[in-house]
Amino acid sequence: MVYKSHVVGCRNFNSIHIEGIYVGEGKVIHFTQSRGEGQAIGKGTLLNRIIVSSSPFNPLDIPCPICGDQSKLDGVISSCIDCFLLGGDLYRFEYGVKPAFFLAKVRGGTCTLASSDSPKEVIHRASYLLQNGFGVYHICKKNCEHFAMYCKTGLDSVGGSGQAESFVSAAKVTVAVSSRLLYLSTSFSLVVAIPVGIGTYCVKRLVSDLGVRSDVTKVPVEKLVRTGSDE
Repeated sequence: MVYKSHVVGCRNFNSIHIEGIYVGEGKVIHFTQSRGEGQAIGKGTLLNRIIVSSSPFNPLDIPCPICGDQSKLDGVISSCIDCFLLGGDLYRFEYGVKPAFFLAKVRGGTCTLASSDSPKEVIHRASYLLQNGFGVYHICKKNCEHFAMYCKTGLDSVGGSGQAESFVSAAKVTVAVSSRLLYLSTSFSLVVAIPVGIGTYCVKRLVSDLGVRSDVTKVPVEKLVRTGSDE
């Protein structure tokens, strides 16, 4: 595993993605919401069950000998790679990809056109936020993907994350295509409607990517924390 990488853990047959920054020595710094009392906004929603926080919950209720019991922690935490994955698969989030490569990735939340900063800057942001916090977890506006992408790029956005935007876009396109199919009777119409729906989804993903959006700005981590504490 590459030092300072934005890593993605996939659990439950790839239905759940968790994200963080690998900082070496088997440790991942990531942003989580508590699974106990005081769980952040988004609790109980369908989107929350699909795009969960990276809370290292152990279903067997056996504390990790390295991390201890982190199931009720929230905010920015450091976990061993085993607690981060909980038996899932590990992938590396890719930065600076070409538009064609981005569009070829059907599922969002796996790559971005935005470029990564130096390893030193990435680790500084992750470590600083570990000590000072990243604000209140929100399933759409501030989640584990936001945290990891900010650490990698220093870009702060006001919109949704790639995972959230992809889920919403896919849902909207599915509803639109399904409604159209109810009124279509010819095979030609079906052949046209489905590719159009897929194309619409891909375009929505592309324009919501951090690397092309106009609502993102480069913000020093110290300013980000200071601004957040004043809100």
